[in-house]
Amino acid sequence: MPTTILHDLDAFAAALRAHPRVMLFKHSPVCPTSAAAKTEFQAFEADLPDVPTLFVDVIADRAVARGIAERTGVRHESPQAILFELGAATWSASHEAITRGSLHAAFAPRC
Repeated sequence: MPTTILHDLDAFAAALRAHPRVMLFKHSPVCPTSAAAKTEFQAFEADLPDVPTLFVDVIADRAVARGIAERTGVRHESPQAILFELGAATWSASHEAITRGSLHAAFAPRC
């Protein structure tokens, strides 16, 4: 499933309505830590190509990145990954905590 690049909050709301579970990645293209996290996120996407994912460039779409924090109550950080289930944020990680393994663990089915 291709990644949805978010440029406005309406697209974010639509993605939450369209997918019961979706993983979001906030990325700063000028930050080396964010570049490393993006590599981890892309490995997660390659492992699970059917998982719906969202992407926000926090420089180009600053208002979207901040608006997501306001709407969800999850403090804005960059880089940041957030799992949404039925429209609610249920897990998040930032900086070096964003790894292929942590993303897999967060998205794994729960009993």
